[in-house]
Amino acid sequence: MGSQKISLKVNGVDHEVVVEPRLLLVHCLREVLRLTGTHIGCETSHCGACTVHLDGKAIKSCSLFAIQADGREITTVEGLEQDGTLHPIQEGFWQEHGLQCGFCTPGMMMTATAFLKDRPQPTEDEIRVAISGNLCRCTGYMNIVKSIQYAAAKLRQGE
Repeated sequence: MGSQKISLKVNGVDHEVVVEPRLLLVHCLREVLRLTGTHIGCETSHCGACTVHLDGKAIKSCSLFAIQADGREITTVEGLEQDGTLHPIQEGFWQEHGLQCGFCTPGMMMTATAFLKDRPQPTEDEIRVAISGNLCRCTGYMNIVKSIQYAAAKLRQGE
């Protein structure tokens, strides 16, 4: 089976790309579209570093072929910032020191933003469950949880 042309809307921008049927979405984003904020970790969907939004839902882009996203809307970590203003989750990670090496950070942010749409006033336990599919080897998660709590409060203020 040869290459296939697909259409993607990524961070609000329409793209038509030609991909091999076996190309994973994470590789399409990083190598074809040059959006390198989405990280490649385990390529088995265990670490969550590759998390993006597909039609508003957090998914692990290493577990989906690019052709499966044809005609759909994708948001990557690069799409969180709007008009030079950080998204509250980005601000939260900065203000609450929610990262160390930063490798897991984009996936954590994408998981958290999708989660906060459904749970604007989460408990600490709910946050920990929500991010349980995203691994961090550096932080111990305490400041990541604080960062998400910060974002939740900021998002509620904006309502």
